[in-house]
Amino acid sequence: MSTQLTMSSSAADCCAEMTAMSRRGLFRGAALAGATTVFGGAVVTLSGEQAYAATPVESVIVVVSLRGAADGLSLVVPHADPAYYAARPSIAIPSGSLLAKDGFFGLHPALAPLLPMWNAGTLAAVHAAGLPAPNRSHFAAMEAVEDADPGSTDRVGWLNRVLGADAFTSPLNGVAFNPLLPTSLIGPEPALSMASLEQSLAGNAAYQPGTARSKSLATMWGSEPSSMGAGMRSTLSTTPALGTALAQPDRSSTYGSSDIGRALSSVARTLKAEIGVSLVTVDQGDWDMHTTLGTATKGPMLDNTTSLATAIAAFFTDLGALASKVTLVTISEFGRRVQENASGGLDHGWGNVMFLAGAGVKGGKYYGRWSGLQNTLDADVPVTTDYRSVLAEVVASRTKASTAAVFPGLTRERVGVMLGQ
Repeated sequence: MSTQLTMSSSAADCCAEMTAMSRRGLFRGAALAGATTVFGGAVVTLSGEQAYAATPVESVIVVVSLRGAADGLSLVVPHADPAYYAARPSIAIPSGSLLAKDGFFGLHPALAPLLPMWNAGTLAAVHAAGLPAPNRSHFAAMEAVEDADPGSTDRVGWLNRVLGADAFTSPLNGVAFNPLLPTSLIGPEPALSMASLEQSLAGNAAYQPGTARSKSLATMWGSEPSSMGAGMRSTLSTTPALGTALAQPDRSSTYGSSDIGRALSSVARTLKAEIGVSLVTVDQGDWDMHTTLGTATKGPMLDNTTSLATAIAAFFTDLGALASKVTLVTISEFGRRVQENASGGLDHGWGNVMFLAGAGVKGGKYYGRWSGLQNTLDADVPVTTDYRSVLAEVVASRTKASTAAVFPGLTRERVGVMLGQ
């Protein structure tokens, strides 16, 4: 049994906290989440014990986490705010390069693959969203964002509360395409994580249903009372369903070569198998750009934005008719400062942008309240919309869960980005 975590060079060279969190914090989270088991190349993590049973799915929520704190001012540019260009003499996106411009905002040019969705009214952006108070620690901010229950000592994620409030019962209702469960899915309700379909038990050559090995494992863990036993029983019960997903056509070549592309390709295959998946999380990393963020024509910001847009566009195309059931939302732990630093990058900030795409989204529009930017060393994007109010509209529009149960203590403010909200 072995576990391997590979750090990308950009993360390792940047924020020390991101490096420490990636190497140690994720494994700490796995220990708290439930059982983590490795079969050859397959890593599976479960929270809770539940036998698999397919359930009809009316809607699906896909959460894309932009790990490392994406710069919302580059993704959605406030071109009419004079402080933006004054604060970023070398990294600002030229106004003439922006897409979907209105009188104040415009999209980064690398978001071009998503322009058809914007024009069709199925893609929107909410700016100046974030935590109610600044939190510039990657790890603490991620925990706070995904727990979404300020002041609570219970480590239960908001997506896990959706599972409980909407009476989902299968470990396949909540799935993370990540080797380990994120905080958002941790809690008493069963959930499953896997690096990809190929690295699930269904795709692992070391484990094949119906073989002597699988029968031995079933016997070994059948009456084991520990959390590992509970996790293993749940894992083994999902394998036939995941095999159905694995058998779906692989169109990953249309998603680009990025990690987010491969992850969303796995999500599409899983959803098309109709095996009961209702809530999904995937990650895109390397947004921690303290140095050399780049320009509109080169650099890591351009590369990451291109990968994100290419993958999301391919995902909705790949879904076909099933796209009418799927709502995707992006989130990042915090944003970046207004003013570029001496290294051509951006330091940890506060407010950020959230994208929403797909079913139920009132798209082709920028949402949120803008209070203006300041061109000073420590200036943030002020948060005018609690990110939980954005997520609450998604939950209220796309699930049967009570938003009061999912976001305890939240006084919802109307954002208006989802139909019926």
